[in-house]
Amino acid sequence: MIFSSKAEYGVRLMVELGRQTAEQPVSLKAIADAEGLPLAYLEQVVARLRRAGLVMSARGAHGGYWLARDPEQITMYDVVAALEGQIAPMDCFVHDHMARVLCSHLPEHGVGPCATKLLWTRVQGGIVRSLQTTTLAELVAFSLREAPVRSPYAAPAVHLADRDVTGRWPVPHEPASDPLPAA
Repeated sequence: MIFSSKAEYGVRLMVELGRQTAEQPVSLKAIADAEGLPLAYLEQVVARLRRAGLVMSARGAHGGYWLARDPEQITMYDVVAALEGQIAPMDCFVHDHMARVLCSHLPEHGVGPCATKLLWTRVQGGIVRSLQTTTLAELVAFSLREAPVRSPYAAPAVHLADRDVTGRWPVPHEPASDPLPAA
């Protein structure tokens, strides 16, 4: 399932707000600059998050945005559902008033259910479970972790692009001898 940029930008916005304290509202421009996101689009995203009760705002010189709830109480399901609406892995999935997943590809001749409903129901369940069990606090903590310091003595990383034209991996070279004689 591919989520739109609304979900991506919304999650990044929420993580940035999660890094701040509620006593110090953050301007949307500061978040846009920090995350490299378009301000006009963030305004639309934050409006949806505000309507969903996930963020609060204040106007004025000391105004800005902050989280409406503790980051431990905000799941990524809350955020994504506020921005994307119902989460369905295929366009043919619809939800009825009882929150069941129905396939709109009903058999024309009454010969059993849609052949792929089981697969897409499982896919949807996996996505929903992942979103429901991932909190904003987890993402904030992950974003604050320092990048591991790489030892200058560690072997260099090998990338797919390092292969030669035949697709073989490079052969490590022997260290070159010192061109200058010892004095």
